[in-house]
Amino acid sequence: MNQSCRKSCTAFAGSRRIASGDLAEVALKAKEVIDSGERAPVLIFDDLTSEQVEVDTRGSAKDVLARLEKSAANDESKDVVARSGEAPGPGRPKLGVVGREVTLLPRHWEWLNDQPGGASVTLRKLVEAARRANAGQDRVRAARDATYRFMVVMAGNLPGFEEATRVLFARKQDRFDQFEKLVIDWPRDIRRHVSRLMKETIRMEQMPSGHVTGTSNVQRV
Repeated sequence: MNQSCRKSCTAFAGSRRIASGDLAEVALKAKEVIDSGERAPVLIFDDLTSEQVEVDTRGSAKDVLARLEKSAANDESKDVVARSGEAPGPGRPKLGVVGREVTLLPRHWEWLNDQPGGASVTLRKLVEAARRANAGQDRVRAARDATYRFMVVMAGNLPGFEEATRVLFARKQDRFDQFEKLVIDWPRDIRRHVSRLMKETIRMEQMPSGHVTGTSNVQRV
């Protein structure tokens, strides 16, 4: 099965969590719930980013999985094109640098051209250095955005949402208890999910900037 179908996801029917696990198994559970006549909207979230995952649940379970595989394959093909700058052809995909237009001031070009390796090599080195230097900030921002993204969709109309959002962006390490008090009256499954996301945000804030992790934001329970 394609790697994209194995990404960790969580599905909700209204405020009730109905599944958590690989996208393929979550999609099949969502289909089962929808086919049973569920009236509440069924939403699937990527556990790492909290972005919604669109799944076509029509037809049989086999049909659903086939469409997921096809969609994942198309996404991979687009990634190859983006990396290579051209449509894929027979044989191995062409990987490497991609030509794009960059607009700089004359003094910037003059400085770049004077560097060993020229402008292209120097720009690549500068980008890689910036990525390493900002890795910690990028990691924290991604975790915070994932928490906020889920809150907006699932709790935007719930009491205490605005106050909880301010606590999320406050960057105080001891703020989790305050956050918990603000969301205590939210539906249980929403509260548990957003609390895990909040814990992950705080963990990322406390992590040394040089550390890199690929762990999903939400632990399966």
